[in-house]
Amino acid sequence: MRFSLRLNNDLPLRDYVALAQAAETPARTADLIREYRLPREAVPTDHLASAEVWEALLEDMPMTALVRNLATMTRVGVLSPGSAGTSKAVAQIGDRRRIRKARVHPIALLAALRTYASGHGVRSAHSWTPVTAIVDALDAAFYTAFENVEPTGKRLLLALDVSGSMMGGTVAGVPGLTPRDASAALALVTAATESRYEIVGFFAGHGGFKKCGGGRFAGDPDGLTPLPLSPRQRLDDVVEAVSGLPFGGTDCALPMLYARALEREIDTFVIYTDSETWAGDIHPVQALRDYRHASGIDARLVVVGMVSNGFSIADPADPGMLDVVGFDTATPQLIADFARGTL
Repeated sequence: MRFSLRLNNDLPLRDYVALAQAAETPARTADLIREYRLPREAVPTDHLASAEVWEALLEDMPMTALVRNLATMTRVGVLSPGSAGTSKAVAQIGDRRRIRKARVHPIALLAALRTYASGHGVRSAHSWTPVTAIVDALDAAFYTAFENVEPTGKRLLLALDVSGSMMGGTVAGVPGLTPRDASAALALVTAATESRYEIVGFFAGHGGFKKCGGGRFAGDPDGLTPLPLSPRQRLDDVVEAVSGLPFGGTDCALPMLYARALEREIDTFVIYTDSETWAGDIHPVQALRDYRHASGIDARLVVVGMVSNGFSIADPADPGMLDVVGFDTATPQLIADFARGTL
């Protein structure tokens, strides 16, 4: 059977499906994909186990779909060491123009990298042998995607929880990432995109607060360490640096106490923790109010509990405070919009 009518790419998915359902073999489906640019969603389920079908899909696969289907293409044999499919996928993943056009966030690529490199699914029993060239391409794409992040233009204080629990578990909504990895990655993104920022690590306990050259500032809060991170650093280096800090409980008031003590001018405090959100003598809401009063700045506060199943810090009557429970690839944009005051 041959089709004489070339479909418009803007037709509804049901028309694509009807066309693909007429194909009796994976080879015919592959031909239709090439001829009519059929999307994966139109392909009969039993043909999605065919390497020939995936090879055809790979020829014109959008960036987000490509990243999402790397494991499947590896399982069916399209992606293997030295294969033509691997060469094509690597070229597409590394295409700065495609990354820019897709507006994919670095965290989405980092999550894809960690999942793919693990060689097994998070929500399924599927497994695969990761291809080194694909892993390396995803790693490079993570840094390239920094260009997709629009700066807030605000004065930011990014506070990373460095307590021991940040190394365990995975971020709710982003399989494959620990809270430590995610917070370090977001710190790098901030360093690469913002012009006015400071990044600190914090915990509840004595001996953590020190300046870059060592030693503590007398009279200032314990448990907080300025982190002189550079956008030129690799993520592994940042994770290692943060992991080497003293551990303790989680006191989310410390960033505001620190900014007030050192007279920092901050528009938005962004705190990344796992599930622990308050373990100090002063509630974070009160610490923010005290900072606002002392500085004269109507500062905002965002507290992100990455693996939390529920917490409450923000005053619901205060539009300048935001609690984020869990985390996914849309969260960074939400935080940026809140910092700009557009939410």
